[in-house]
Formats: sequence, structure tokens, C-alpha cells
Amino acid sequence: MRPPRFLAKWVILIAFLAGCATLLPRGETFTQGQWRNYQEAQQAFDRIIPHQTSIQDLKLLHLDPESNPNITILNYSDVVRRFIPSPSINANDLDSGVQECIKAKTACIGYEINQETLTRTRYGNFWVDFLNFNRKTELVGWSFNGVILIKERVVIYKLTGGQPEIRRFEENRNPLGPLQGVGSSASSFTQ
Repeated sequence: MRPPRFLAKWVILIAFLAGCATLLPRGETFTQGQWRNYQEAQQAFDRIIPHQTSIQDLKLLHLDPESNPNITILNYSDVVRRFIPSPSINANDLDSGVQECIKAKTACIGYEINQETLTRTRYGNFWVDFLNFNRKTELVGWSFNGVILIKERVVIYKLTGGQPEIRRFEENRNPLGPLQGVGSSASSFTQ
């Protein structure tokens, strides 16, 4: 009768170790905003028509600083720094909407929208991760950024960019595991 009892202990141990992967940390980083994904953000920007869309229209699209906490208001100098970062760039080579904004100086403002969602998931063997021998992390998400230039309460320029899909893998190996940083932390105590 001993073999079944011995076998049962091994089955329980293996089940416990297999279930340990669920104990690995997970995290999420996101910017609070109106959109659940990159496509929704791009669709909102696609509704903006330069020289037609007004500030009131932007409010209806939730693209104003009062309703969207992640909109940065750009003043004249911010716009100049963004579009003419060095003297080697000729302002005449810029889009006509940007040129119009720069010529209007303080009569033109900009909105910069940045939204990002990243989920960070550690995977692999719990004990190897816990003891700091090898940590594997997967990052999945998306990021969107857009710039709108507004003159006399009407959009004169828009630009979008970002990453519709982010998928990155990180792996950190420490051959000494939990002892890997002992030497550097001990030397900081002696100084």
C-alpha cells in the first residue's frame, strides 16, 4: 500500500509547484482616457477636419483639457520647440497648418494627447523567479499620441502617431540568484 501514498505526495507536490506560476506578480500601467485601444483613439482623430473642426466639436469628441485629464496645452514656444527643434530646420518646409500657427504666435495653441496601456506579466518558474535567478516579463499593450493646433477656436492642423500593438519580452538572469547584489550593497555600507 506504500506506493500509492508515496505517489500521492508527489502528485500534490507537482500540483503545488505548477500552481505557483499564478503567484508571480502582474501589473498594469495605463493612462486614464477615453479610449480602450489604439483604433478608438485614431477614429476620434479621424473625425477632426482641419479648418472645419471647432473647439466645440473637440469637446464633443472628448478632446479638450476640461474633459480629458491627459491633454497637455501647448503654448507658442512649445509649438516652436516641437516643430523647429534645431536651426537647421527651415520653417518654410513645415506643413502649412504648422506655419500658420507659428505665424499667429500667441493666437495659436496646441493640444497634445498621450494615452498608453501596458500590462506587465511575469511568467516562468515561480521558485527561479522568487529566488531571483531568472525573471521573465511580457509587456503587452498600445500607445497613442496626437497633436492638434488651434487658431481662432478652429483646428488648423492635426498629427497622430503611436504603436497600435506593443509586445515586448524582458529577461533578467542572475547566476548567483539572491546573492547577486550582495557585493554592491555591502560596499555601499562601507562608504
